Amino acid sequence: MMKRTRLVLGSMTAAAVMALAPAGSAFADTYWQCVPFARMISGVQIFGDAWTWWKQAAGKYDTGNTPQAGAVLCFKPTGAMRLGHVAVVSQVLTDRVIQISHANWSRINGTRGQIERDVTVIDVSPKGDWSQVKVWYDSIGDLGSTTYPVHGFIYQDATASTLTKTGFTTAQNTAVTVAQSAANQMVAAVRPGSGPLQMLSQAADATDRIAALLQAAGQGGAQAGDSQE
Repeated sequence: MMKRTRLVLGSMTAAAVMALAPAGSAFADTYWQCVPFARMISGVQIFGDAWTWWKQAAGKYDTGNTPQAGAVLCFKPTGAMRLGHVAVVSQVLTDRVIQISHANWSRINGTRGQIERDVTVIDVSPKGDWSQVKVWYDSIGDLGSTTYPVHGFIYQDATASTLTKTGFTTAQNTAVTVAQSAANQMVAAVRPGSGPLQMLSQAADATDRIAALLQAAGQGGAQAGDSQE
């Protein structure tokens, strides 16, 4: 039940975060790392540095080289990006062009740790197998010159896929209201004086505690169903 509650929480939080971030742009209320953001948005429950996600996914999640909305795009570590990077596919435009939502990539107004929504990524691999990509870089307003090696895509399970699609496609509907309300209600209990976006960042690193709070409040348990953790 706790696992399903975490997924519900992540989906609602994703809806609130994406509703607050205009398409193709970024915002900064606090410092976001790519891993907790990707985990929260996708529902893929893998922990540790981004470069470890591909190996950790083996036997737990399906993987492949075909982009799908909601899947995690897993970058290989490079010299300039030694910890790797993970991002979530928000839209598939063509077989070689997608948009992703991710955190801690571009320097926006000179700072890192920000969320960017619907960022263009192009497959530039010779075989069209998504093994090499170029990514839009906000600082220059164009695709960067760097080509990044990619492992591939980590696909969500059925539950996470449904919840993430709900979060992305209904970010202006009731899910947003519920997420914002839940965040506001928990602010005082977790960190008095914090704003909603600071609370959402803390939620990414403390999902177990917040899921328990939601269950205690009668919100998480109502949506979690009867599945076991």
